[in-house]
Amino acid sequence: MNDTFLKACRGEKTAYTPVWIMRQAGRYLPEYQKVRGKVDFLTLCKTPELAAEVTIQPVEILKVDAAILFSDILIPVESMGMKLEFSENKGPILYDPIRDEIDVLKLKNIKPEEDVPFVAEAIKILTRELKVPLIGFSGAPFTLATYMIEGGSSKNYINTKRMMYQTPELFNNLMAKITDVVINYLHSQISAGVQAVQIFDSWAGILSPVDFQGFALPYVKKIISALKSKYDIPVIYFAFNGSTMLKLVKQSGADVLGLDWRIDIADAADAVNREVSLQGNLDPCTLFGTKDLIKARVANILNSAKGAKGHIFNLGHGILPETPVENAIAMVEAVHALIAR
Repeated sequence: MNDTFLKACRGEKTAYTPVWIMRQAGRYLPEYQKVRGKVDFLTLCKTPELAAEVTIQPVEILKVDAAILFSDILIPVESMGMKLEFSENKGPILYDPIRDEIDVLKLKNIKPEEDVPFVAEAIKILTRELKVPLIGFSGAPFTLATYMIEGGSSKNYINTKRMMYQTPELFNNLMAKITDVVINYLHSQISAGVQAVQIFDSWAGILSPVDFQGFALPYVKKIISALKSKYDIPVIYFAFNGSTMLKLVKQSGADVLGLDWRIDIADAADAVNREVSLQGNLDPCTLFGTKDLIKARVANILNSAKGAKGHIFNLGHGILPETPVENAIAMVEAVHALIAR
């Protein structure tokens, strides 16, 4: 097992900087498209053999140092009792969005072994076949709540913030329910064999610091505390567009903080007093540049990260579907070649 990624998560010395890519199993790969052409997205997520196949693809093609389970953050939300659909044009749609106390009361906690057994089955296949660590994941409670309240993606999150500000007790009751689900969901993934987990807070950046501290952070802290009380594996917390709140984000208790591209890693390391490892943070659109540009940007980030406790190279968000595969490969090769930690 190549454990370079796990060592970097713990801030240990590594022979080189490990790298993986968010959404690395995705539409930019022709091999993924071939599998996806046979089934719809949800069926792909729920078929362990197919989910395992597309999880492995980027490891073999890009030579990354970690795999991340192919799934979607809304899988457990569906099991809570909400009807989920993925539209090619609109993205995820959750029917009958949560708007009042009755809606919240209807939501159930989940038993992963009964409600989402395909997740553990895929993990077990992957841990037998992979030679790099496997990352499990979940959406963070706030991000999941936004989807559940808005019914899908949103521009201004008016319904979410209206609930936060007008009926905070109701919002917190919803967050508490989601938190229990996420804890159970991640427990099941770890029990099945993942060697690290990432908590995606895709919409944390829509919050002011005071609202992040009051409405989102306590629930992430509860999840990470629950995991750490039982397991000794790295936990990554990625609060997208939250670079200005890193001192608060650090309070989550995560071993690794994911960064978008809006901050220099040297500044991020200073903000967290070099006490946690950092992950990131190349702008995904850089991969549309020349190979020389990609190599230069990689070198800049690696140089900036020298003062961090540990560094895992990644994009600042998911790889885009239009990305040339050869440019993604060039990025990984540049990371591996340019620096030894």
